[in-house]
Amino acid sequence: MTTATVRYSDEDLQDFKTLIDGKLEKAYQEVKSLKEQMSEVHENNSTGQSGDWTDESSNQTQIELLNNMLSRQQIFVRNLEQALMRIKNKTYGICTVSGRLIDKERLRLVPHATKSVEVKNARPAINNGKHAVGEGVKSHKEDEGNNEHDDAGLQKDFFENR
Repeated sequence: MTTATVRYSDEDLQDFKTLIDGKLEKAYQEVKSLKEQMSEVHENNSTGQSGDWTDESSNQTQIELLNNMLSRQQIFVRNLEQALMRIKNKTYGICTVSGRLIDKERLRLVPHATKSVEVKNARPAINNGKHAVGEGVKSHKEDEGNNEHDDAGLQKDFFENR
């Protein structure tokens, strides 16, 4: 009787740690660079040498862009640091939903992944309002006809009960 692999081997975890350490070092450098760029833009704004409102608008747009990039990079750093904690705890590479091992190739591409591709694709996409079509999940088109009837019934109930 064989038992299923519950976690990645210590050797695999060390390989993933090396990969993450490299990505983390690059991410730290990117955060530093973005902060320096933001500092330069702020210094240029504070010198009072900006020409007109278009220059000020351009600088503000640049600051917002850099701030968004910095925010994303800081989230990426945090996710990589959390992945290192999972490696230390020997829970790295285990899907938080299914409890199965996440494919090594996925972890090489997205080393901070916490869900397997199957689970990720089966869950509704939160950001864009669309839902993944899978087992037990209706697509928007399949559900469209039922919504018209349901909406009409809800409207009728609303106006009759007023």
